[in-house]
Amino acid sequence: MQADGPFAGSSLAVVGNINRDVKTAPLHAGGHLFADGETSVNSITETIGGGGANSAFAAASLGARVSFLGKVGEDALGHRLERTLKQHGVGAHLARDAHHPSGTSIALAFDNGHRHFLSCLPASEALGFADLDFGALEDRAHLLRADVWFSESMLFEGNRHLFEHARDAGIAVSMDLNWDPQWGSAKPAHIAARKQAARDVLPLVDLAHGNVRELMEFAGATDLDTALKCLTDWGVGAVVVHLGAQGGGYYAGGVLVVEPPVPITAQVNTTGTGDVFSVCMMLLHSRPDIPVNERLRIANTVVAEFMEGRRSLIPPLAC
Repeated sequence: MQADGPFAGSSLAVVGNINRDVKTAPLHAGGHLFADGETSVNSITETIGGGGANSAFAAASLGARVSFLGKVGEDALGHRLERTLKQHGVGAHLARDAHHPSGTSIALAFDNGHRHFLSCLPASEALGFADLDFGALEDRAHLLRADVWFSESMLFEGNRHLFEHARDAGIAVSMDLNWDPQWGSAKPAHIAARKQAARDVLPLVDLAHGNVRELMEFAGATDLDTALKCLTDWGVGAVVVHLGAQGGGYYAGGVLVVEPPVPITAQVNTTGTGDVFSVCMMLLHSRPDIPVNERLRIANTVVAEFMEGRRSLIPPLAC
């Protein structure tokens, strides 16, 4: 798709997860889900999944030139994932793993607005620095490291090498500090080591991204203001904040700029809104001529159009 307007000339390279998502229409949350039986839903769909892949498709749909770097199994699903990338104009730079199959997530959506994911992502968890094709970063203005928690090899070593390569090439870096599946379940010392590994590379990061709950948990803070100050004290350039019903925010230089959400009349898409918002802010990062509050308004508008189904940004999985 040809970009116009504020996204004209934008480009992005994404390193992250790519998998199959099986998504349910919103269902009633309750104890009945833990008992024997069956629950009918209005729809079950199969789409591309993974925060990295979703971000790559959203950026391509907005007209950006996009490369995606990730890992899939040497299996039929891996070939379907690659075909989907190519069919939607995303440059596919996929390592193939004969020992770790391509992943699948089941995304349960509930009528109270909450979600729960059941994930099995062996290939993405096996991603390492040696799997990355750095030719995919050529002529890209921005790099997104999505799904930062899933590969321990990347978390404890590979991310630093990746970010240093991007910095040497003059590429801006974003890191998505989404929810670590090990928070709340692993031993405290291991969780602390994982958080520290992510903190150690923040001086190489231009934009960190996350929602309020994620940022507070990552920073060990009891309020958003403290979390944002911690992040910038640890070296990140700025923070893009997903504020849900309050809209979106951008924190830099000790100031949080917030723009309210664009009202919607109906909600068709219930997942992926944070990824879409962040992608817009990444593509606009190279537009210093556009004030921050206007960038936030543009991003909120795209999110509203996506939620209402007026923008198709995350495609179904190819056959």
